[in-house]
Amino acid sequence: MKKLLNALQFHLALAVQSLMSAIARNAELGGYVHDTAMSMHIPPNAMHIVTGTWTFVAGQVAGTICAHKAATAETATVNIPIIIPSNSVAGKGSLLKSVEVDYEIQAAAATSVTLSIVKMVRGTDTNVAVISAPAGTQTLAAATTAASIEQHRDAFTLTTPVYIDNDEYYYLKMVIVAASTTTIDILGATANYTFRA
Repeated sequence: MKKLLNALQFHLALAVQSLMSAIARNAELGGYVHDTAMSMHIPPNAMHIVTGTWTFVAGQVAGTICAHKAATAETATVNIPIIIPSNSVAGKGSLLKSVEVDYEIQAAAATSVTLSIVKMVRGTDTNVAVISAPAGTQTLAAATTAASIEQHRDAFTLTTPVYIDNDEYYYLKMVIVAASTTTIDILGATANYTFRA
């Protein structure tokens, strides 16, 4: 009986040692993730504002922050970087589907609020980046619903969702044609994507 117990302990120790060696050799293999309901918040202080007098202040609702545009008749452009994981392997990383933006128009309606997606392919050393505009649709009508005095959650949905390559950047471009008394608060944005790794 003792010989049988010793043999059993020996084989168990060998199996555990073999398993530990396999884990050590394959430490980077990890698991597999395919989540179709991922979202990433993009705060207002991560946005690139091109035109107008903007300040980062408390929002209309206590505890919120926003990018606030002062009242001036002008066209303001806000570039919202889509900060989600990319991958050098095709079909892996983030499959970008849509981007939502939360904003408030106060005092007077804007003429229009238009959303689009911009794709920038990184240039190699000594070469410039290449810009394109992937097709998609804006949820709210740019010249009416999106521009009214109200709290808005507008979205731009890509016609063909795209996996982001590690040589590409994407951002949501928001163009606001404001009236002389229009003020705007941008509270943030959310990128919706599938994550595969």
